[in-house]
Parts: sequence; structure tokens; C-alpha cells
Amino acid sequence: MKKKILEIGIGVFLIVSLLIGYTFWKNHTKDETNMVRVKLSEVTHSAFYAPLYVAIEQGYFKEEGIDLELILTSGADKVAAAVLSGDVNIGFAGPESAIYVYNGGEEDYLVTFAGLTKRDGQFIIGKNGDTFDWNDLKGKEVLVGRKGGMPALNFLNALKNVGIDPKDVNLNYSVEFAALSGSFIAGVGDYVNLFELSVRE
Repeated sequence: MKKKILEIGIGVFLIVSLLIGYTFWKNHTKDETNMVRVKLSEVTHSAFYAPLYVAIEQGYFKEEGIDLELILTSGADKVAAAVLSGDVNIGFAGPESAIYVYNGGEEDYLVTFAGLTKRDGQFIIGKNGDTFDWNDLKGKEVLVGRKGGMPALNFLNALKNVGIDPKDVNLNYSVEFAALSGSFIAGVGDYVNLFELSVRE
């Protein structure tokens, strides 16, 4: 009789364990068909956005039921166009893009709803010398990106913070953000304002 009770107890234990295990597995496994697909357009790849890349690579979005597709769309104006056209769901760019669209009279304008970084990190890269002084920029051509874009605005703010009048620097706004590095390597400008230390000759 004791053997029979023991066998029944083990059987019940195994069945309950299997049911608990199955329930746990079912509740913690995301069904690929139930994933919410989100297309995110980013203005540039940058080490400053590493937390986003880590979250994607480690599957944190998928754990929350989000199938996130990250698309590089160089330039805040192009990110804004991608969002407005419906090609992407979310645009990751500076807030100036929403301002330009709003000022352009769009009825369905962009809304800035989150900040990924507290500040934009940028580097000033020159061609000569091992040391740098802000006064070295005076009279020199600096590639800063599109006029009114966040890289250019942040650069102007940096000049202001160190007491340099932007009129004393030859600011080149004619090169798009995505082409800054290539233009600088090709010989345009004495300095360049970049998100990455990626210029190599």
C-alpha cells in the first residue's frame, strides 16, 4: 500500500511539475506572430547610442514583444521625411526636425516625445598638431554640418561657451552630416565636427 501511495505521489508530482513548467514556458516565450513590429529610423550610428544597440542585440525588445528594425537614415531632414511618409514608425533625430516640419505648416507634424541622450557628444578633429586650443579655430575652415542641424547648433554653443565669436571662424555649412568625414579626408576644411573619432587617411 505504501508503495502504491508513493507511486501515485510521484506521478502527481511529475504531472504538476510538467504543468507548471509548461505554463511558465508558455507565459515567458514570445510567439513571433504576436510581436509588434516597429521600424526605427536613426540619424547616425554613434558610440553614444550604445545602450540602444545593446538592448537590440541582447534581445530586450523581443522580450517585451517588440520586433525592432533599426534603419540608418543619415540626416534629420531625411528621418523626418521617413516618419511623415509612413516608411518608419519612429524617427531618432534631433528636435530641430520637428520644429522645421511644424514651421513648414504641416498639419500632421512630428512630435518629440523622448530623449535618448542628455547631450550630444561631438569631436573636433584637425589635420595638424598634437595639441588643441579653441583659439586654433580662429580664421580656419570648420566643417560643422547643415545649418540649423543639431551638430552645427551644438558646435556654435561650444564656441559661445569658450568665448569665441562664430564670426571669427570660417563655418562651412555646405556639407551634409553623412558626408563630413569623407569631405574632410578629401581635403575640405581645416577641422571637422564629428560624432565619431573615425577619420583615417
